[in-house]
Amino acid sequence: MSFTWPQDPQDLFVERHPQMTLGLPAAEVDAVRAAITGMWPDRPGGWVHEWSALAARHAAAGRHREAAQAYGWAKFPALADEPKRTALARQVEQYVLAAPGFPVEFERRVLTVPYRGGETALPVHLMAAPGLPADAPVVLASGGVDSWKTDLHGMWEQLALTLPARLLLFDLAGTGESAHLPMTPDGGAEVVAGLVGFARTIGNGRVGHFGISMGGYYSARNGLTGAVDAAVVLGGPVERSFAPGRGFAFGMDGIVGNALGFASAPTTAERERAIAAFDLRPLLDRDANGPMLVVNGTEDVHVPAADTLVFRGRRDTRVELIPDTGHCAISRFDEAMAVIVPWLKDTLVG
Repeated sequence: MSFTWPQDPQDLFVERHPQMTLGLPAAEVDAVRAAITGMWPDRPGGWVHEWSALAARHAAAGRHREAAQAYGWAKFPALADEPKRTALARQVEQYVLAAPGFPVEFERRVLTVPYRGGETALPVHLMAAPGLPADAPVVLASGGVDSWKTDLHGMWEQLALTLPARLLLFDLAGTGESAHLPMTPDGGAEVVAGLVGFARTIGNGRVGHFGISMGGYYSARNGLTGAVDAAVVLGGPVERSFAPGRGFAFGMDGIVGNALGFASAPTTAERERAIAAFDLRPLLDRDANGPMLVVNGTEDVHVPAADTLVFRGRRDTRVELIPDTGHCAISRFDEAMAVIVPWLKDTLVG
C-alpha cells in the first residue's frame, strides 16, 4: 500500500542538498535541481525522470556506484508509486554491478526471518574490512524512513574500514527492500530480533546495533531491553517524537504515512494513533538496558532534543549533543563518527 502527497520538490533540495553532494558532484545535483518542476509526474521535469536520466548516463559510462546514488535519489523519499519502485530496482542493479570495486568485503544475501507467526524474506548486505577475522563481532546498521542501506553506502564503507566488526546492513520494515512489511513497533522489532539472532551465529557472538534516525528507534529499543551488547542511537525518536501535536517538516508526514502502510494520506488523527504506539516510555521506565551511546545535533527539526536528553543519567549510557548541527548531526558527521567509532570498538572489542 502506498500513496503520493502534495510535495514541493524544491523543499527536499533545501534539506537534502548536503547529503546529495556526498555521493555526486555538486554541479550534477544542481543541474537536476534546476530541471525539476514537479514531484510525481513521470516525464521531463519530474523528480524520478530527471534523477533517472542522470543515473542512466552514469550507468552507460560504467560508473555504477554513481548510478546507484542517482537512482537512490530518483526513488527518494518513499516508494509511493510505480516509477519510484522501478528506480529502486535499478538502484539495486547498479549497486550490485559496482560492488566488485568496493574497497571492502561485500556480500548480498536474502535472509529468512520470523514475522507475525510466519516468515519473511529480507535482503541484507554484509560488509567488512578486507581480511577481517571470521570471529569478529557483528554490528546491525540501518538508516531511517527515507535513507536506506544502499543510499548510505559511503558511510557504511567508512565504518567498515575503521571498525573491527562486520556490518549487517538492512532496511527497516516499511522502507526500501523491506517495504512489503508495514512499519509497526512490534512487527519491525520482530524483524530486527531475527537479524540479531542471525548475527550471533556468524561472528564471535557479540552483536552491536547502530541505528540512524528511525533506525535509532529500533537500536534504542534493543539497547533498552539489553538485547544487544552495544547500542548506538543517532538521531533516534523515542518518546516526544510520538506525542500528539507533533508537526512534520520536509514531507515527513507523507514519508512516515507510507512507511506505516497507509493506502492513502492518513488524517492527522489516524497518523497520531499509529505513531503513538511507538512510544518507548515503558522501556525507559525500566532498568534493564545494556551499554548505550545516544547522539544527535542540537538543531534537529525532526526529533526533539528531549528524546536525546532523556537518556542522561542512565547507567551504562553516554549522551552527546553536538552543537550547531541538525538531524543526526549530518553537517558535522565526522564529529559524530569520532565519538561513535571508538565507543563501539571499546564496547564490543575492548
